Amino acid sequence: MKRGKKYVEAAKKIDRTVQYDTADAIGIVKSNATAKFDETIEAHIRTGCDGRHAEQQIRGAVVLPHGTGKTVKVLVFAKGVKLDEAQAAGADYVGGEELLPKIQNEGWLDFDVVVATPDMMGVVGRLGRVLGPKGLMPNPKAGTVTMDVTKAINDIKAGKIEYRLDKTNIIHVPIGKASFTEEQLADNFQTLMDAIIKARPSSLKGQYLRSVTLASTMGPGVKLNVAKLV
Repeated sequence: MKRGKKYVEAAKKIDRTVQYDTADAIGIVKSNATAKFDETIEAHIRTGCDGRHAEQQIRGAVVLPHGTGKTVKVLVFAKGVKLDEAQAAGADYVGGEELLPKIQNEGWLDFDVVVATPDMMGVVGRLGRVLGPKGLMPNPKAGTVTMDVTKAINDIKAGKIEYRLDKTNIIHVPIGKASFTEEQLADNFQTLMDAIIKARPSSLKGQYLRSVTLASTMGPGVKLNVAKLV
């Protein structure tokens, strides 16, 4: 894979044989984020879990103290008073069954998170094939299937992120933007890691965190010293 000149230059600043402390890693990743846009800083956490076993699936959500730096669009499926409540709480889109054709037939996906009240999951379930592959299906573990739509919307708008294992047992999550201060990124990262360490499946034998890497959208990854994170 051919890399651009900026990437190659940035990669020279990283010693591949070293596992960095969090503060040093954040400093390097920030200094390597030189794109013309505000790059997202992401954490990539390789686990020792086997996601094929239900009891080793990791999924949850956490509110980052400084948010993600991204404006998140929220769609809420609800009915009756919960529709008004969702609108009052600042949901970008609210509705019920009438939204199905728009999503299924017109491919409308102009939202980042979907929240649903439990009584609407029968309707939302029919969108599984569209929302599932995009990671947009509401889920009780992530707090997106709830009667408390106000809290769900407030949390999401405040910087709540969802984390889950992908097919290769890695968790990929944003922890902020390159424009954030190092302290803000460190706070967000620590909050995320606390939640993930707490989510360790009790049935897991052996090493839980195999590797943790921080990277910006366009920059190379920087490996962290896992022993210091646990």
